[in-house]
Amino acid sequence: MNPARGAFVEGDHVQLRGPKSTLHTITLETGGAFHTHKGVISHDDLIGSPEGSVVTSDSGVAYLALRPLLGDFVLSMARGAAIIYPKDAAHIVAIADVAPGHTVMEAGVGSGSLTLSLLRAVGESGHLISIERREEFADIAAANVATFLGEVPSHWDCLIGDFQERALEREAGSVDRVVLDMLAPWECVEAVSHALISGGVVTVYVATVTQLSRVVEAFRVSGRYTEPQAEEVLIRPWHVEGLAVRPEHRMIGHTGFVMTARLLAPGAVLPETKRRQAKPEYSEEDIELWTPGATGQRHGSDKKIRQTVRQAQARADRSRKAPSTDLP
Repeated sequence: MNPARGAFVEGDHVQLRGPKSTLHTITLETGGAFHTHKGVISHDDLIGSPEGSVVTSDSGVAYLALRPLLGDFVLSMARGAAIIYPKDAAHIVAIADVAPGHTVMEAGVGSGSLTLSLLRAVGESGHLISIERREEFADIAAANVATFLGEVPSHWDCLIGDFQERALEREAGSVDRVVLDMLAPWECVEAVSHALISGGVVTVYVATVTQLSRVVEAFRVSGRYTEPQAEEVLIRPWHVEGLAVRPEHRMIGHTGFVMTARLLAPGAVLPETKRRQAKPEYSEEDIELWTPGATGQRHGSDKKIRQTVRQAQARADRSRKAPSTDLP
């Protein structure tokens, strides 16, 4: 899993930045060509060139060639389900304090965007166990991981099944971190409490305020965790050109909420804090409001997902990890 560096080789993924900062990601093949409305770029002109080179199409248009960063790859990879965007993935890794050597359980693999960040964070000395209910989503995630890393890493297990069942099967206290990205994470409090080590962190990613409210209350009333913390990440780009410095007209706003809490030791009672103790109750009508359709969460048709699986696997098959070159 050493990062690719040095000159471009066949099988490398290359991001071409053209006029007006348009981006194109290609996989290099000997004798291959990339066609744009601004001309054709030969793959052979890139193979053997150092990263950061400028290549010119046959019509004279210049393109900057760089290997895509993880965030770039995530935004362009094949998707079977909605992804966790780089800003949220980075925040989850940081706030959960995921570190090399940790054992992490992830529920809801989706298309593998957060999986890639977690694999980097735990390192080859750690272990990531990803649980996904839908086999086709797991296939897409595995193909995306293989495409970006050049292989499926040995310290990753992607399992099909129900998170609660998988977590309860494990030895108690055998997991350092748990990350949940699912529709009803409040149903998993018992399973998380079984798998997680005392002092371990659970992090939950949800899309709506109703989901956030219920999952926070579920972990709070269990009495097994520190006071849950809820946050969201907003990014506001700035335009900087000389003294013309102002916020950009568009910003990356709400994508989801992140809740974190830490498991207490067995029998420990959290000291009381001065906070109004609310005991909300939920009816079947309330729960119905949190279904995927009601919250605006949509998945592609089965035909579209099967097509995405084939595309992701074909891209992974074309990918070959470039040999690493030690930096001086």
